[in-house]
Parts: sequence; C-alpha cells; structure tokens
Amino acid sequence: MHCPFCRNPDSRVIDSRTSDDGLSIRRRRQCPQCGGRFSTIETASLNVIKRSGVIEPFSREKVMSGVRKACQGRPVTESDLAVLAQTVEEAIRQTGSSQIDTNEIGLAILRPLRDLDEVAFLRFASVYQAFDSLEDFEAAIEQLRVDHADRHGRSSLDETAETSV
Repeated sequence: MHCPFCRNPDSRVIDSRTSDDGLSIRRRRQCPQCGGRFSTIETASLNVIKRSGVIEPFSREKVMSGVRKACQGRPVTESDLAVLAQTVEEAIRQTGSSQIDTNEIGLAILRPLRDLDEVAFLRFASVYQAFDSLEDFEAAIEQLRVDHADRHGRSSLDETAETSV
C-alpha cells in the first residue's frame, strides 16, 4: 500500500478491525518513511454474471431497486429494503464464491422477501420465475399457505377448515 503522503510503496499495519456489518476490514497503517498514519478499508469483491455474460460488481442498490418495484403500495419501508438487501448479500457471500449469476441472486431474494411481505413476494416471483398462467400463481399461493400453516401451526388452519364446512 502506497503512503498517500510521501508515496513510499511500503506501510505497516498498526491495527485491524472488522466493520460493524462484518463485511469489511478497517486497517490503520503507518508509513515507515514519513511516519504518516492512514486508514484503509478492505472488502472481498463480489461480482455478478449477468445473463448476457457481462460481469459487474454486486450492488445492494440494484437488489433494493428490483424489490422496491414489487413492494409498491405495500407497507414496506426503505429500512426494510436495506435489511433485505444486506441479508441477500450476506447469504451470497456465505457461499464463498466471488462470482454469482443473477439467477442465484433472485433465489437469494425470494426467501427474505416472502418473510417480509407475501404479496410483494408473489409479485417478484411472478416476474423472476416467469409465471405464464393462472396455475403458476395458484401453485405459488398454495405453497405460501402451506408454509404459513407450517410456521403458525397446523391446528389453526385445521380449525379454519372445520368452521367453513
């Protein structure tokens, strides 16, 4: 690392700390020539392979933008979207791969979006998974019902079914 003050090509690390989000490392450095101190922030690069084959850096903002469209008119805040984007990035980084294709990003979005807002999930899934019939929507809704019943206990679903008979 070149010293920003005297351009000496060497520096010594004095202190290293993990950032609050755990995705980067902040290093405090000192130049052995001029004694100047400076900080660097290191992050592992994460690249996205688009359908066209083009490779570009991962962007939380792009994740938020895509999900924001599905959340229009829903009670989802910008803060909710930021947390979702961070969750998606963390899940992708846990794979250990430095490159990921857009399809895997879409899959990583579906689970936290479903937990955030089921209607937004259906909107996003209908585009992402290219729903082309009413049956596709019905299958997705049925899966949401099954998942919802599993999360909240089957007994409440069974009681509802019995009262409607």
